[in-house]
Formats: sequence, structure tokens, C-alpha cells
Amino acid sequence: MIAADPDPDSTLPYLLRLPLGGGMVFRTSGTWPRTKALYCHFVPLTDWPQDAEVLERVELRSCVRRGAAIDLILDRGRENRSQIVFTTARGCDVVFWQSPRTRKQSRPHVRTPTARAAGINGLEIVVDSHEQYPYRFTHQQVTTVKQALPCGDYGLRIDGTLGWPRWNGNPSSTSSPASSTAHCATPWPNSPPYPAPPWWSRTATPGSSNSTGSAPP
Repeated sequence: MIAADPDPDSTLPYLLRLPLGGGMVFRTSGTWPRTKALYCHFVPLTDWPQDAEVLERVELRSCVRRGAAIDLILDRGRENRSQIVFTTARGCDVVFWQSPRTRKQSRPHVRTPTARAAGINGLEIVVDSHEQYPYRFTHQQVTTVKQALPCGDYGLRIDGTLGWPRWNGNPSSTSSPASSTAHCATPWPNSPPYPAPPWWSRTATPGSSNSTGSAPP
């Protein structure tokens, strides 16, 4: 939920509210991270006004806390995936709101690995049938097939089981299909919360590859 910040002196004109736990509120500079990651300021729930001027209200398919990040999947066709990242910059705790597009812009020179998946004779990547411009994986030793997925754009089928990939646990990696190695697949759950797309950074500050995040309690 996005609302106007009633504080006229605030340099962050919007309020973002997430239904996580008892509720979380952030002051932020925009309504969506379209062209760059947005700086956010974590504030108490009481800062949300009772007569809030709601500018945008969107249902969520998933809102899950994963370490130092909150993965969001919105129930709409476009601009439906983003991430709230808690990290540090110059010794201070900061929060950024980023999307796959803004994160890709901060890491433009990512190379795709070409090695065969270890211990797997044939790796099949399932591409969501709604993905208009999918990765082709032309330089990888894999096969691809299109299929409607319950969440996300890509999945793995290993020994007949469809699941989502879990990437290497190095927090300084870019954690994307173009830079990480999937070492196992976890079956899709039958009901929400669905897993968020795994290629977003869990801890990295936008534009940086070596930050270690910290989240509020």
C-alpha cells in the first residue's frame, strides 16, 4: 500500500506499508523502483496516519522475510516483483527498495557460466509460458521447455520433480541465473506464500557487491 506522507517537511514524500508481522512502514522517495533503487527509511507503525491518503493499493501474492531482505510479489501483470534490502553504507544502517530491472542496471557486466551442472546428467529448465523475453541459455548444457509456473519465471525439473533453484550461499554473489550455480531444487509449495524469484540479492547494497546486510528485529 502506498500513501502520501502527510509531513510537509519530509524529503521522502511517500509511505510504503507492508503486511508483514504486525505491519511495517517505510518512508520512501517513489511509488516503484522503476529507474533506480529507492532509498527508504524504516519508521514505527504509528507513523501511518489513520486518515491516510492512499495512492495505490495492490494485493500481494507473497511477502516473505529472507534474512536481510523482504521479497515481494504483487498480484498484477507488470511491475510485480521487488525487494526491500536492509544493509549498511558507510557504517550506517540503510534500506533500499529495488526491482530486477534496477538491480540489473547496477550490474551490467555479468557473465553466464557454461559448465555442466555437477552430478546431473540432464538439466531441464522450465520457462514460464508468460515470459515474453526469456533467457535462451544457448551457451549452457541444458534443455528448456515452456510451462505455466505458479510463481516466478524459471524453474528446474530434476528426476521428474519441478522446483525452484536454490543458488549458492555466498552473500557477495550477484545471485542471478546469469552468475550463480543452482545446486538443488526445492518443490513448489501447494499454497502461498510462494517462493520469491531467487536471483535478487539477499544482502547487497544496490551498486555494491560486498555489503553485508542487517535487518531490524
